[in-house]
Amino acid sequence: MIPLMKNAFIDEQKTKSALAEFILQAPRLSMDAKCLEFEKRFADWQGRKFAVLFNSGGSANLAMLQAMKNLGLLKDNDNVGFSALTWSTNTMPIIQMGMTPVAVDCGPRTLNVMSSDLQERLRTSKLAAMFITNALGFAGDLGRIKNLCREKGIILIEDSCEALGSELPSGKTGNFGMAASFSFFVAHHMSTIEGGMACTDDAELAEMLRIVRANGWDRNLEPRQQAKWRDKFAVKNEFESKYTFYDLGFNLRPTEITGFLGLRQLEALEGTLIKRESNFKLLDLAARQNDELITVDCAHLSRVANFAFPVLCKTQQVREKYLAKFTAAGVEIRPMIAGNIQRQPFYGKYVRRMFELPGTDFIHDCGFYCGNYPELTDGDLAVIRDCLKK
Repeated sequence: MIPLMKNAFIDEQKTKSALAEFILQAPRLSMDAKCLEFEKRFADWQGRKFAVLFNSGGSANLAMLQAMKNLGLLKDNDNVGFSALTWSTNTMPIIQMGMTPVAVDCGPRTLNVMSSDLQERLRTSKLAAMFITNALGFAGDLGRIKNLCREKGIILIEDSCEALGSELPSGKTGNFGMAASFSFFVAHHMSTIEGGMACTDDAELAEMLRIVRANGWDRNLEPRQQAKWRDKFAVKNEFESKYTFYDLGFNLRPTEITGFLGLRQLEALEGTLIKRESNFKLLDLAARQNDELITVDCAHLSRVANFAFPVLCKTQQVREKYLAKFTAAGVEIRPMIAGNIQRQPFYGKYVRRMFELPGTDFIHDCGFYCGNYPELTDGDLAVIRDCLKK
């Protein structure tokens, strides 16, 4: 069996031993100094001014939209575009925030929204925001998308949970929008078991993200920020401030375990990214020799931090053939994320307007993926390469 993932962590046993020692010695395990240190280190690594740690990448998505709504940047019934090939936690927060989701098609050659796809949607739909998913470690032409959003007054938000470390010549994925989310769930590029991050260069948004993360209070803000909120609402003293709630929020806080693991895994991240890209190039070369398969166009990317290896077949019948081959070889496989999210049961319950999405439908019907991670052996890769042969 070649599973979707083999280990929860890079350097599994040493990490578990270090974690056990940390738990025994830590003065507290609720969110504290390790979380703050991880936020600062991750912001530096990503190249953004602020990073706010959450208990999951999905929570980061929810918090970004709530924070923007709290600040008046978005409001009820606003049209929010999103990549049709995505995950539930990219789309559900749009609905949960009382906004209107507007699906934007994804092309089979990139698996992502391109600027041309967004332009096509803007012909019939005015958007307040575009919540783009950088799927499976790939991305669209984000520089052009950023410029298009700026021209149209659209807030660009990135879900980069599957693309940590991927780059375009103009920058890292996650650095093109007003804010971006990242995931540290097991099997992602780095693991804190559960965990996620929201990054931004906007100080006011970062402040509001911290308020949203912790029930709407100011406990995790800097002293000057706390003073601002307390003065604004005439909070009498430190005692009263403890249970004063300034705006809508949730309890989306991580623990010190998240912070400790994040710091440790961040040290190993570069090596992980190198190995994932190396594996991807090897498998991609094999897929390109098979005329029954469609390979991903990465020409506009300077680095592919591949999350999982996509297999896109030219027809549904051909997909059945390769599903059987991978299954018989013991290679664990999954659908292409959630496919066309409009076809998911929850979507039709809450959303009235549906769009024609020929590209995403093709990916939904003809694609699947297998795991890609540093622990894949030469033997594992040979088995997958053999499955990719005609």
